[in-house]
Amino acid sequence: MNRALVARLVRLLLVAGWTGLVWLLLVVVLDPVVGDGQRLLLPFVAAGVAATGMVVAREPIDRLVRRLTHHRLTTPYSVLAQTTARVGAGSLEEALPGLAQVLAEGTGAQRAVVWLVVDDRLVESASFPADGLPAAVADNLAVLLARPDTDHVVPVLDGTELRAALAIEKPDAPITPADQQLMQDVADGAGLLLRSVQRGVELHERVRQADELSAQLRESRRRLTRAREVERRRLIGELSHATTERLAALHDALDGAADGLDAAAKPDVALDALGRARVALDELLERFRVIARGVYPAVLRDQGPVAALDEVIADLPRTVRLTGEVPQRLAWEVESGIYYLAAAAVAHLGDRPAHTELHVHLEHRDERLSARVDDPELGPGSAATLRAELAGDIERLAALGGDVEVAEYAAGVTVVAWLPDRLEPFVEVGAGSGTAG
Repeated sequence: MNRALVARLVRLLLVAGWTGLVWLLLVVVLDPVVGDGQRLLLPFVAAGVAATGMVVAREPIDRLVRRLTHHRLTTPYSVLAQTTARVGAGSLEEALPGLAQVLAEGTGAQRAVVWLVVDDRLVESASFPADGLPAAVADNLAVLLARPDTDHVVPVLDGTELRAALAIEKPDAPITPADQQLMQDVADGAGLLLRSVQRGVELHERVRQADELSAQLRESRRRLTRAREVERRRLIGELSHATTERLAALHDALDGAADGLDAAAKPDVALDALGRARVALDELLERFRVIARGVYPAVLRDQGPVAALDEVIADLPRTVRLTGEVPQRLAWEVESGIYYLAAAAVAHLGDRPAHTELHVHLEHRDERLSARVDDPELGPGSAATLRAELAGDIERLAALGGDVEVAEYAAGVTVVAWLPDRLEPFVEVGAGSGTAG
């Protein structure tokens, strides 16, 4: 026999038994006790007590019916009442699963699913029983109907706009007219309710995205701060290395010139010292130009990393082949990070003549800017030396979220460096919810 019919019969018997018990106590038992004037009021009192008792005993009776018949009596009104109470309490996590549960129990379905429209697609937002799998997505109602686990679907409309869809899986029993009517009644009454739920879900998703973007922004700023610190230390090292000895030589030469001028009999000594001072000053100025070009290469700023590396290659004694292109200009930190690493590797590997050419390849693909430097002549153990030489540049790329790999092969070494082409988090403005069809 159908469980729903049995449940209704059991509930009817329990209600009748309760009403009969109240009537028996208040009308039959008390009738001889009360006076003639009060005897006429007993039926009305019995009816009031029975009705009040039914309100209080409704939940215990429902639980008893479920325990005896393993079926839950469900109406569209109880579904909406329970779901409205959960949403009103602010518990979206319970509202939709509760709606799926009462749909499944009311139709006797093996599984019920509530699909919400999010960004023009139907997203599985709640199911009963829950399977713990990632939320499924359907592009439209036709795709949802074609799913093998969907036997009946009812759209939930808010005016002409699709807000959600109610679906049940009932493989072992037919979809009865009562099932269809129950789902349609729930869908008709749930449009406004699910609008608030859907907007709450969308708001929750946007808050989550904002939190993720905020975390990404903090991390990117932390990486940029660390990269600036690495660059500051490198610049201090460059200046110290470039100026200490040359300034000492210039100071000695000027002291020698001063001594020669003090001794009137030694003009040749003063001239010689001034000549050495001029040479030292020229070397110091040239070294400052090199440092300035490394700190702020004008060609890199104006024309990009390919042209800037081409300028570096022109001054090397070794033949270097530069391939690849970067058609789209990127952020300064990205272009300069790859340029400095590649320039340092090329300068280290190309500062001597060789029988083979050095190959440098730049590429912008898969949201990355990368540089590859191949030297087919370095011997075993060269990778560790090269990695130590590039330590500062490797640290800078790591601080910016990239990576550098220095690997040896049969007769040489390869340096591969990459950076993401966007260091700041990218905020994509969604299209918002719409009608899925």
